[in-house]
Amino acid sequence: MELKKSTELTSQDLALLGEGALGYIREIEIDEAKRLLGNEASVAAESKLFCLYNADGTPVSISGSKEAAMGSAFEHELMAMSVH
Repeated sequence: MELKKSTELTSQDLALLGEGALGYIREIEIDEAKRLLGNEASVAAESKLFCLYNADGTPVSISGSKEAAMGSAFEHELMAMSVH
């Protein structure tokens, strides 16, 4: 059996993937959340945060749990993939 070589995808390739119907969820650091929300955002130091992104990497929402991020994906009509 021959394995296919992996191909790198550009942001544009990802944006076209699933014709805008795919997104991904990734746990983010507090500093990243503050960068996205603005430094005046109040986030507790022990917070665990998850960001929903469009396939092209555009942030859609930030949630306090993976389940809430999945709910946000549903609300935005995105099929979310979890990445580590």
